Amino acid sequence: MLSRIAESLFWIGRYVERADDTARILDVHTQRLVEDPWIDERRACANLLALMGTPVPEEEADTERVLAGLAFDRASPSSIVGALSAARENARGAREVLSAEIWESLNVTHNALPQQRTMARRYGPHSLFRFVRERSAMVFGLADATMSRDESWLFLILGRSLERVDMTARMLSTRVLAGDAAPSWTLVLRSTGAYEPYLRTYRGVVDSSRAAEFLLLDRLFPRSVFASLEQAEACLAELERSTVRDAARVGVAGEAHRIVGRARTMLEFMSTPELLAQLPVRLEELQRTCSAASAAVTHRFFTEQAPQVWVPEEAG
Repeated sequence: MLSRIAESLFWIGRYVERADDTARILDVHTQRLVEDPWIDERRACANLLALMGTPVPEEEADTERVLAGLAFDRASPSSIVGALSAARENARGAREVLSAEIWESLNVTHNALPQQRTMARRYGPHSLFRFVRERSAMVFGLADATMSRDESWLFLILGRSLERVDMTARMLSTRVLAGDAAPSWTLVLRSTGAYEPYLRTYRGVVDSSRAAEFLLLDRLFPRSVFASLEQAEACLAELERSTVRDAARVGVAGEAHRIVGRARTMLEFMSTPELLAQLPVRLEELQRTCSAASAAVTHRFFTEQAPQVWVPEEAG
C-alpha cells in the first residue's frame, strides 16, 4: 500500500473518532450548564478548553468561546466541524481503498455541516452533537461491514483506537482534574456511552472508583482505555507481520508497538488501588503515549516528508 493512502486512512480513523468524542464531551458540558445554575461557567469552560489543548484565560472563557473553538471552527482539526472536514478531505485522497458507502457517508456528513451549524446556533447545539455521534457510528459501522480486513482496515482502526485512548483519557481528566467544576461520574459515563454497560456490569449506583476502573480497565467495553490499547496493539502486530520479514521471530518489531504495549501492560498489571491513587499522572502518561505512538507510526509507515496538511475546501 502507498504510504500516502495508509496515512490518509490512519487520519480518517483519528478525525472521525475525534469528532465523535468531542461531541460527547461538549454535550455533557452544555447539559451541565443548563441543569445546574450554581456552576461557575467561566471556570468550567476554562478547564474544558485547557484539557482539550486550547487554554484561554478564565476571564475570557464562556460557552460561546467553547463552542466556537471546539465545535464550529472549520480551520481547526481539533473542532468537530474541522475534524469531519479533514476526514472527508483525507477520504477523497484514498477513494481507491475505501468502499463507496464510506465515501458517500463522509461526503454527506460534510455537506450537511453548514445546515447543522445553522440549526445549532438557532435551536441549541444538542442536535449537532447527536448528528455527529450518529454519523460517526455510521462511518465505522460501514467500515466493519464493507472493508476487507487488510492493511486498509488495520490503519483505519489503528487511528481510531489511538484517538479513542487519548479522548477517553481526556474525558476522565474532566472529572479528575477539574475540582469543584467537575462533572459527576454519571455524566462522564454517559459521555462515553458507558452508563448502561456500567449499570449492567456492577448492578448498583455509580461509584467513583468503579466508574474510573470501568473506563480504564474493562476488557469488554470497546471504548475503555484498555480495550482500545489492546485493539491498537493487535493492529500494529498484524501490520508488522505483513511488512517485516521474520517479525514473529524477533518479538516487537516497531517502536509504536513497543510504546502501546508498555501502556497496555502498565494498566494490566498495576493494582487497581495503586492505579486510581495515581490517576492524574497516569492520564497524562496515556495522552503522551498516544502522541508518541502516533509519531512512531508516522515514522515507520508513512512518508518521511513533513506531514501533509489537508486544507478544507472553501465553503460555497
